[in-house]
Parts: sequence; C-alpha cells; structure tokens
Amino acid sequence: MSQFLASFVLIFLAYPVFACNSALLDQNFRKLASDETVNLCDAYSGKVLLVVNTASKCGYTPQYEGLEKLHEQYEKRGLVVLGFPSNDFLGQEPGTEAEIQQFCHLTYGVKFPMFEKTTVKKDNAHPFYQQLAQLSGTYPTWNFHKYLIGRDGKLIAQFSPHTAPSDAALVSAIETALH
Repeated sequence: MSQFLASFVLIFLAYPVFACNSALLDQNFRKLASDETVNLCDAYSGKVLLVVNTASKCGYTPQYEGLEKLHEQYEKRGLVVLGFPSNDFLGQEPGTEAEIQQFCHLTYGVKFPMFEKTTVKKDNAHPFYQQLAQLSGTYPTWNFHKYLIGRDGKLIAQFSPHTAPSDAALVSAIETALH
C-alpha cells in the first residue's frame, strides 16, 4: 500500500463520514430495557422524526396503535416514530422498562424505537425536551404530545396529545416533510 493511501485510510478512519448537523438531535438515549445507547443524530440523521412522550395507563394509550401504523406506512419513505415513556403525568407510566416494552409489543405490536423513561415536564425535563419546548413554545401538556422534526434536524411542528395519529393535519405535515 502506498504511503498516500495508507495516510488516507488512517484519516478516513479517524473522522466520521457524516457529522451531526443538528444540536437538537445530538442527544444520547438508552434503548428501552437495554444497555445500548443511541445518539439520535447518528441513528436518525436525514429522517423525519415524530417524537412522542408515551404512557401505558393513559386514556390516550390506544394511540400506540395509530403511531405504529404511521411508522409502518411511512418508514420506507423516511419517517421514524420515536417513543419516550414518561411517568410525569399522574404516574401513568409506573412500570419498569421491561414491563413497558412487553406491554407495548404484546398489546399494540409496537416496533418503532422506544427509549428509556424520560422526564418531559418543565421543571425537570430532559435537555432534549427542554430544547423541543424552547423551539415549539410548549412543553408536553400530557402524555402523547407529538413533535415533528424534519430531515434537517429542525423542529417543524408540535401536536397536542388530543391529536390522533390519523389526524389529517398531522398526516399532512408528515407527508409534506417526507417530500
């Protein structure tokens, strides 16, 4: 191997090919009920993301089914639904991460990525949710608050917990972001 090629290989290996261009997504989260940590920017750069704080014992819990349908329908076009279980609202996510994972999979067939329990309320919110709140003007008001993030890693819109995954405005925003 020539000295030039050897130097190129060393430089190439020393620097990542894609740098994270989104301060919002440059966040590390542990996968639900796992030791594996994921950097959102590294894993989902260039994707459209629907970020949702979830709970298993809430009146909105059936939204898991619609969220999974969105994920399945648009995944090949670049949408990823990201679930962040939170016990912030009346203790409606009291289980362990293993229990949450089992409930989501067995009850609603959830296959979209789910992450560690995360605090989303204003006083103690995780830095990711603090940034989402700064950009959108609101913290989650209840379980199943939704934030839509574009391929460029910038916030597009936020949707209240009352907004069903099949809501025309949400679906339209997703389709626009995917184009």
